[in-house]
Amino acid sequence: MLSVSSRAWPLRIQDILKAISSIQVVLDGKTFADFEANSLLVKAVLYDFIVIGEAAVSIPEEIRVKAPDIPWRLMANMRNVVAHEYFRVDSEIIWDTSRSNLPKLVEPLQKLLLEGDA
Repeated sequence: MLSVSSRAWPLRIQDILKAISSIQVVLDGKTFADFEANSLLVKAVLYDFIVIGEAAVSIPEEIRVKAPDIPWRLMANMRNVVAHEYFRVDSEIIWDTSRSNLPKLVEPLQKLLLEGDA
């Protein structure tokens, strides 16, 4: 994952955290049926997954190795599927990832930001 970013890596981490927060806000109180039936909601969540993956790719390797518990490659892979293989997007996987996996990333990402300020 070699990438040159026009933004500093802490800003990219903040982008990921904002995208996770956005997904959590728009899905709050929704069921999977609500999600699947609302194409605008689905598109909003997919956009945030693209942001997450794009930002993850832009984090320098020396920073990523400090947080091996963060699935950098999976975040990038999800972005690639959503952006380039959109016909393969599985709404159940998007839903499950949004509800189960993204919340677990908040604390390690925040910790990485705090360590970067030290």
